[in-house]
Amino acid sequence: MSETTRAVVLGGSVAGLCAAGVLARHFDEVVVLERDELPEGAEHRRGAPQSRHPHFLLNAGRRAIEQIFPGVEEYACSLGAQVRNPALCTASCGPYGWSARARGEMTMLYTSRITLERALRDKARELPNVIVVEQAIAKGLITDRAANRVCGVRWVGPDTGGDTTIDADLVIDALGRGSKVSDWLGGAGWEQPPVDTLDAKATYSSRWYQAPTGDDRPSEWWWDHLAVMPTADRGSHPLEHDYLSTIFPIEDDRWIVFMGSWGLDMPRTVEDFESRAERVRAPAFPNAIKQAEPTSEVYVTKSTGNKWRRYDLMADPPRSLVSVGDSICAFNPLYGQGMSAAAVTATILDECIRSTTELDEVSAEFLTRQRDYLKIPWSLATARDRGYDHAEGTLAIESSRRRALTGRMSWPAFSFIMRAAAEDSVVEEHFARVFNIEESLADMMRNPKVLARLAIFGVRLALRRTRLPEPLDPLQDPPGADLSQLVGK
Repeated sequence: MSETTRAVVLGGSVAGLCAAGVLARHFDEVVVLERDELPEGAEHRRGAPQSRHPHFLLNAGRRAIEQIFPGVEEYACSLGAQVRNPALCTASCGPYGWSARARGEMTMLYTSRITLERALRDKARELPNVIVVEQAIAKGLITDRAANRVCGVRWVGPDTGGDTTIDADLVIDALGRGSKVSDWLGGAGWEQPPVDTLDAKATYSSRWYQAPTGDDRPSEWWWDHLAVMPTADRGSHPLEHDYLSTIFPIEDDRWIVFMGSWGLDMPRTVEDFESRAERVRAPAFPNAIKQAEPTSEVYVTKSTGNKWRRYDLMADPPRSLVSVGDSICAFNPLYGQGMSAAAVTATILDECIRSTTELDEVSAEFLTRQRDYLKIPWSLATARDRGYDHAEGTLAIESSRRRALTGRMSWPAFSFIMRAAAEDSVVEEHFARVFNIEESLADMMRNPKVLARLAIFGVRLALRRTRLPEPLDPLQDPPGADLSQLVGK
């Protein structure tokens, strides 16, 4: 592709920063228009309220951001992030009880969203041709409908004295779930893209704590990360037993304590948060919280529906415009896929620019390749969310199919696969790829080797001949013995 002049990125969050990082390799100038006044350090900002909740950067995302900004993970770790082996450092209470502890092959970067954003932002600022304009509000697109292309952006900033324009050879929509780009296109004469939706009414509450350290930390706390899954019990039980609850470690010996559910009301006050935590099915969860110092109020999020703006299905999508991150495909955040998918698709954009000879061809090529990748995390998120009776949207299904799906995609089913993965390297490899949005769940479950190993594990489980012990009663403390040697790890 011949050298071009300018790319404009709308939004300076994770998706926008990753896009800017790859565009800097191909354009003389990359302008990021961000509506917030950005902090110098790791601080919350108005445009990213979700930063107050736990964020998982899956391995696919870790590799992608390292490819975009070499050295960014090491830099994040210098700011307090940590790389840990989640299988070894997590006290995990599955649907039937506490899982045995054994090392896994996968590692994970534990950090807060604000620290990760700071690391990405600092790395982007090091690029000489990236310009971040703060307090810049996008107002619309400059278009040439006859040529079927987007030519620039209308925007306003504190020093512009009203609306102004900026020309662009490529415009990136990274405005998130609330992006108005499709509306702007409709006003300029394009058809509205179809939208796939599925909302399982997931809601979650989080609160930040300072964890006890040194002599103040109980000796039985071998874990860094504690997670409690919804119960497998289908009988009468407290609603809190259906919560997904976690104590998520971040930098500076802090925790983000989180409780989430599908279709249930979640606590909004400190008093309600503490009382509901008391009724979570594993007492280790509230007992740990009581020994930590709260440092924040309670934060609640309800905007969790899956939403895919299908620009790829438009008969004549505009050239020189691409959407990334939540602007095109927003997932239920409980599955932790959003940041990683955004980073991976930024690397796909890089590949598309490298492989095309004309800039106008990039957007069409990217739409196709982005769609093919997004199907992987999308299928995983919607497979579970479709199983809830209260799920709404274009992808909601009738009750008979929903009951069958619930049986296949329930927490007990996932628990079975996770237990098999802890003992079988083949299942572990493929399940890790699914978890890290590198392989679809459907492909995994069609793999003859995986199916054979799952069947073998099922027989061993029925005969009580598994190498790792049965799940331990959730009313007890999580078992801390490292049993890695039992499974050859």
